[in-house]
Amino acid sequence: MMTGKTAPRRLSIFGSTGSIGQNTLNVVDHLGGRENFEISVLTGNSNVELLARQAKASGALMAVTANDRHYESLKSALSGSGIAVAAGKSGLMEAADREADWVMAAIVGTAGLAPTLAAARRGADIALANKECLVSAGDLFLATIREGGGRLLPVDSEHNAIFQVLEENQRHAVERVILTASGGPFRTASRHEMAGVTVETARAHPNWSMGLKISIDSASMFNKALEMIEARHLFGLKPEQIEVIFHPQSIIHSMVGYTDGSVLAQLGAPDMRTAIGYALSFPRRPNLPIERLDFAKLARLDFEAPDEVRFPALRLARLAMTRGGVQGAVLNGAKEVALEAFIEGRLSFLAMAEITERVMDDLAGLPPAADMDDVFAADRQARQRASELMTLAVTG
Repeated sequence: MMTGKTAPRRLSIFGSTGSIGQNTLNVVDHLGGRENFEISVLTGNSNVELLARQAKASGALMAVTANDRHYESLKSALSGSGIAVAAGKSGLMEAADREADWVMAAIVGTAGLAPTLAAARRGADIALANKECLVSAGDLFLATIREGGGRLLPVDSEHNAIFQVLEENQRHAVERVILTASGGPFRTASRHEMAGVTVETARAHPNWSMGLKISIDSASMFNKALEMIEARHLFGLKPEQIEVIFHPQSIIHSMVGYTDGSVLAQLGAPDMRTAIGYALSFPRRPNLPIERLDFAKLARLDFEAPDEVRFPALRLARLAMTRGGVQGAVLNGAKEVALEAFIEGRLSFLAMAEITERVMDDLAGLPPAADMDDVFAADRQARQRASELMTLAVTG
């Protein structure tokens, strides 16, 4: 009996021009490219030249820029290619509605919420690199995944590590999860030293190559704070079951501790393609050109407890989880405004956490979200209040 060749899997990559998106395309190439995969949609923001190159090289059926102003530039760059072009929020939603079996959700910030939810509602497997889906709308997002019938596959290196070593038939025996953090560029810096931090020093991560915003989030530990909230939703944990440990070598990506005292860890070189490849090939393990660990050369692995006075974002994550409701959305919205102000030179590095905490306190009485409109409303209120507080600080 003759058997036909398996049809290529259809993939969409939301945020293809960022570091996660570029690594995803790299993994796709290593796993057979067009022979095994059909790229339904690529989306980017302002880097139209890169987005057009990616679309042509991958044979994408559609390319979308999230910025309406870049529509004509993208259309011109793809003229004659046969690749469909769209822009803005409507373009992202059109991308989410297109057929795809697997969607990389790597749009940074709350801009990624609506298209990722739409793709989940349609039943696609969601490879989640966007933190806001769970931080801001965890319960609603998980309900959408269940209703759509797709799978949620974590791509953050820490959550992907837990996903790899969490034994499905032993979930009842999970005692704790331990998220590792390199400590970033200021792991040993004093608060006095951190007060004068610049954007350039904050973006210089010692181990990972990432975009500007995520690098600064990592330096301030807001990235880890969001990961704590994500872990709670992803793995059904209580806040007290989630720990953070500094591990400057970034070799152990996270650990799961069980009730018998066993701790299982996932180790590997600090390369996002490992997590991306696992999410793309799950439940199989792909063959990827990742650096292999040489334990004799490693010699040692160091660990230390984080100082929540120098890195208050970790404390704010616990506060958000304890309060519940829309506090995750409030934390994230306020943090995003504060981060933009730091990048623009209007706010100091340490003041990002101070503004975020004040907004969380001011909006602690907001009711739980009944739907996504409530989530977006909480996000808007948090952003508005953060802007007001910064204006008061300047004028006062």
